[in-house]
Amino acid sequence: MENYFNYFTEIEEHFQKRRGTHLLLSTLDWVLIETWKEAGVPLDAVLRGINRAFERYEQRRSRSEKVNSLAYCAQAVLKEAEDMKEAAVGAERADKPGQTLGFEPASIAAFLRRNAATMEQAQVPYSGRLSVRPVIDDTVRLLRDLADQVESEKGPQRLEQLERRLTVLEGKLYALVLLATPEEEMIGVRAQADRDLAPYRGKMPATHIEQLHQRYIHKRLWERYALPRLSLFYM
Repeated sequence: MENYFNYFTEIEEHFQKRRGTHLLLSTLDWVLIETWKEAGVPLDAVLRGINRAFERYEQRRSRSEKVNSLAYCAQAVLKEAEDMKEAAVGAERADKPGQTLGFEPASIAAFLRRNAATMEQAQVPYSGRLSVRPVIDDTVRLLRDLADQVESEKGPQRLEQLERRLTVLEGKLYALVLLATPEEEMIGVRAQADRDLAPYRGKMPATHIEQLHQRYIHKRLWERYALPRLSLFYM
């Protein structure tokens, strides 16, 4: 597994360097990077795409408007990814048998317990008869059980299996949070997502816009309720 944090920070630092100023990335930018990450876009393709986008920007006669969002580089990044794929450059490297790439049992167990403690304190929504709290409590217990199993080497021996289980847990929780969040709040979150994505409709494929929209909502709700991301990529 490639280090999730490095993927984000390298892209952020490269974008800031090309822009020439220290501009904090927006929620939309982080969601966009996450989409690239989960789509398997190589880091090199993203960095080259950013370079290509800025080179195109610098060739414009009028540069009165600054590049204020990473989304400006989205098309160039996709083009670089396609070019690298066609040229067979940046092919995925096979992991060596038994290599954990920093995902030692003790580190994984600590990560699972931190998430359990964070989730236990989360102020989750309640709507009518639908409460997320029982699912939260079950997830907390399961995370702690998984941590014990990982440490005792009685649990999942493959990272892929554990990662899949954590992804399913978060997916189930997200579905419930969506249903339990008050309608007025969801309208506000979706309206903000629409406003932030508006400049890029027509510039990106509809499927990517929809992905960004969903991930944006997911990120906002997780921030709203202070819920932890469960994937091992967030270690």
